Amino acid sequence: NIKVISSNPSYNPYNSTMEEPSSKRPRNSLNREEVSIIHDGNHNNNQVVTLYKQDDYNNNPNANTIRTSSLASPTMKLSGHKGSIYTLAYDPPGEILCSGSFDSTCLLWNASGNCNNFNVLSGHKNAVLDCKFTNNGEKVITASADYNLGVYDVRTGERLKRFMGHEGIVNAVGVAKDASPCLAVSASDDRTCRMWDTRVRSEVGCLEDQFQVTAVVYSNDGLTVFSGGIDNCVHAWDVRQMKRTMIMKGHTDTITCLSLNPKGTHILSNSMDGTLKTWDIRPFVDSGKKRHDKTFVGGTHNAEKGLLNCSWSADGTMVTGGSADRIVHIWDELSAEELYSLPGHAGCVNAVVFHPKENVIASASSDKSIFVGELS
Repeated sequence: NIKVISSNPSYNPYNSTMEEPSSKRPRNSLNREEVSIIHDGNHNNNQVVTLYKQDDYNNNPNANTIRTSSLASPTMKLSGHKGSIYTLAYDPPGEILCSGSFDSTCLLWNASGNCNNFNVLSGHKNAVLDCKFTNNGEKVITASADYNLGVYDVRTGERLKRFMGHEGIVNAVGVAKDASPCLAVSASDDRTCRMWDTRVRSEVGCLEDQFQVTAVVYSNDGLTVFSGGIDNCVHAWDVRQMKRTMIMKGHTDTITCLSLNPKGTHILSNSMDGTLKTWDIRPFVDSGKKRHDKTFVGGTHNAEKGLLNCSWSADGTMVTGGSADRIVHIWDELSAEELYSLPGHAGCVNAVVFHPKENVIASASSDKSIFVGELS
């Protein structure tokens, strides 16, 4: 049996002259009534029940907000790097976000909740230009301007290996989605793409080009490498025969990044000509159809000539890429129309990535900050 003692929140059944200090009273933007209740015969079970009116929920804008992610807030700003941030990568389960910066370090962040920074990957002597998680999520492979690549343990933050062999800045690194997690490929200003195995100390293969290589990506099965560089072309290389099998032309300036769609049928490229393009890389294309598929316009490049990245959403329906106009641009892949134009950064947007499981996007900028937010 429950009986109401009072509807006055400051009432004390044992001392009616004492009031709770105002600083201790709960604060809420909703109008509410509080009643103190006790169980018959047991005054030790004193409880306070808060009653809300339905009208209060309708008047409070935060009461009806529907959240679509595990983030603590719809939009969050992450700070910690001491220099421009050039690269971002989510691990396959979507639990960790890795960022690489001009300050020669990578930071590991929780991808949910308050996005706390829980580890620092150090050891490089120059800017970290690219980073990728292995397909099992256990290691991070980094590419740096110190001519080296690093292999780090995600759990401990320890550097397990340093791959040396390039004679120029290492611009990009790629891993295969469905192949061995030990395999990686890198692109460098020394005009080569080199293949690595984390079980071996030195390189396991070298693909020589005529020009500096600024972007590289593996096919899902790990049997083909796609590269792009200052010759404005996308090249396909057969890993087993170690030779070039295809050249795709269409861009009019340096290619800054390549990204493979989730199905492994198309490649997205970002270029200094101010466009993103998709390319059909399936073995057989209809007679008379070109490899070039769609062009996405709206992003910009500037005099910094940064290697701005590009990426696909987890379901392959949206694409995005870095842009020098400080805006995050997101396009619909099917229609090539721009869906989102997200401001907020105070510097060039160098990297944008989609969360692999949730409707969340993360962007990194030369303003030394990262924004993580939900897409409505």
